[in-house]
Amino acid sequence: MKRPVTPRLMRIGMNLWPPFLFAGIRVLEIGADWRHARVVLKKRWYNRNYVGTQYGGSLFSMTDPFWMVLVMHGLGPDYIVWDKAAEIEFVAPGREDVHAEFHIDDAMLEELRAATAGGDKVLRWYETPVTTAAGETIAIVRKQLYVRRKQERGGA
Repeated sequence: MKRPVTPRLMRIGMNLWPPFLFAGIRVLEIGADWRHARVVLKKRWYNRNYVGTQYGGSLFSMTDPFWMVLVMHGLGPDYIVWDKAAEIEFVAPGREDVHAEFHIDDAMLEELRAATAGGDKVLRWYETPVTTAAGETIAIVRKQLYVRRKQERGGA
């Protein structure tokens, strides 16, 4: 029997995952109820760009899986959740460590359940600011999720 992934195991695994580990990305927290996550990108000599600021690819990577993972766990196994599209807007140079937080709530999940109840796919955009410890916005990342209720398989 497959052992379910807990938020703690997910956090540990993500922190050891090479794309995060070697970019200086650290998952600080995934809520025990899968409703929030906190991530930090440490500024290091190996993840700076040509002009010495946070590398844009790392800013994007630090936000990549979280909306999908949180919504997937929030909705449960009867739903398919995929990343469909993404975009990033660079607002200011990242000259220090930066942070991103993700939050889902009951209203968001209920809206997705209602929108997919008839079997339709739903596309929704979610936005995450990437900020310094002082709250200055460095980048804004938008992710579009594809959500659909799994179709029941007919038996013979």
